[in-house]
Amino acid sequence: QVQLVESGGGLVQPGGSLRLSCTSSLFTLDDYAVAWFRQAPGKGREGISCISSTDRTKYYMNSVEGRFTISRNKAANTVDLQLNSLKPDDTATYYCAAPSLKYGRCPTPDANEFARWGQGTQVTVSS
Repeated sequence: QVQLVESGGGLVQPGGSLRLSCTSSLFTLDDYAVAWFRQAPGKGREGISCISSTDRTKYYMNSVEGRFTISRNKAANTVDLQLNSLKPDDTATYYCAAPSLKYGRCPTPDANEFARWGQGTQVTVSS
């Protein structure tokens, strides 16, 4: 059962921006740590950012820090990922994920630590 839904992907030129959004109709995202992963063709799924539930701590993979920003919109029940200064290497399917336990800090950026997933949204960076 798909528990999360991503939106906002698309085709953008290098240097451009996109805003991805993750939501759920099944549970309140504010109660969970929420992470964004991405998977490029032929590569493994990598965790790129996470926001905790307890203290709102944010984590970023080195290659996206300073370019991507994760945030919560409690009223809309979303966790958004702003993608700026996009590069061709950012091309991938982007997934949001949440662990099975509430009120936690971000798990290690390992896909096996997350039980709830969306189906992904495609981001393509190309001129």
